[in-house]
Amino acid sequence: MLELFPKSARVEAGELTIGGVPVSRLADEFGTPLVVYDEASVRAQARAYREAAPDALVVYGTKAFANVAILRLLAEEGVGADVSTLGELAFARAAGIAGDAIVFHGNNKSVEELRAAAEAGALVVLDAPSEVDAAAEAGVRRVLVRLTPGVEAVTHAAIRTAHEGTKFGLSPEAARAVVERARERGLDVEGVHMHVGSQLTRIEESVLAVERLRHFLEELDWTPQTIDLGGGLGIRYTREDEVPSVADWVGALLRELPAGVRPILEPGRSLVGRAGVTLYRVGVVKESGGVTYAAIDGGMSDNPRPQLYGARYEALLATRAEELPTGVYRIAGKHCETGDVLIDAAELPEPRPGDLLAVPATGAYTLALGSTYNGVPRPAAVLVADGEARLIRRRESVDELLRFET
Repeated sequence: MLELFPKSARVEAGELTIGGVPVSRLADEFGTPLVVYDEASVRAQARAYREAAPDALVVYGTKAFANVAILRLLAEEGVGADVSTLGELAFARAAGIAGDAIVFHGNNKSVEELRAAAEAGALVVLDAPSEVDAAAEAGVRRVLVRLTPGVEAVTHAAIRTAHEGTKFGLSPEAARAVVERARERGLDVEGVHMHVGSQLTRIEESVLAVERLRHFLEELDWTPQTIDLGGGLGIRYTREDEVPSVADWVGALLRELPAGVRPILEPGRSLVGRAGVTLYRVGVVKESGGVTYAAIDGGMSDNPRPQLYGARYEALLATRAEELPTGVYRIAGKHCETGDVLIDAAELPEPRPGDLLAVPATGAYTLALGSTYNGVPRPAAVLVADGEARLIRRRESVDELLRFET
């Protein structure tokens, strides 16, 4: 199972270590639930993208996990930021990312957001006809136009973004009109943008989308400066999952681009997903109707993906990592919802109260989608490397949950 964990993960004397740090030490020092990020894994993925596309602008899909320390780490590897709100832009600016390495998205950008993007010098992706005038009046100068290529990605319906009827982007006819209008308003239309979806495990649909984008450009008789290919490459959540490598994925897309065009890539999940592991403490263990439950001290408030997308995970008893499974257990959260189940069927040694449970592949869209449901504060996050751990997001407190009350 270690192939699902970060690159630095090891089992030493029966205990999981990440970045050279035993997980029991992390749990004792920082508490649980705790999201542990492996610096080596983040850097390795960033370098894989840079090597696969040395001439591309690579920008991190900040929505996967907006965190200043992670953004700074990625910036050290030459990666910028893909943002879609005023808040995400603030994270990128706090991390010191320059405007020319920021791409600003959004299907309903406010005037305030457009002005902030203009002040930062970000590249703005126009997503609607009305955004042309709004962007020009806000002082935006550099833009892309988002094309909807009409491709059905093989992924969960909630994270498809290029099909007909999506809320994102423009049909070829509308995109053509937006390009013309943007030029009339004096905007520098650097190119076009597309994005097929998230957690993509096949290359074919993305290649088809690029082919349709090329056809759109040929009809306009236009070779743009830039083509933004979006992101979306998936990761392995279970040992059954298969996903393309970064090199195979990027290579297939770049081969479809017109010569002389600078690509932009927007990886999110594939940069930080595998790098993250969530540690939970096991509490109640009990049988109900033929199912044995092991309850943990977190759940849908720190990782709602199973409820949102039917996401599947695997788990390891982190301080009993060399023991063989003795049964199948349902890993339940602590929230007042029957559906608060993190893993429906986990093969484990018999869990005991106080055990540490490690769930891999939780670096993307877990804390980012988290909440304070049931008044449960959100967990801390740490970054580990070379036997040391650094707090990069402190744990919320119950007192902080009350700070907005009047």
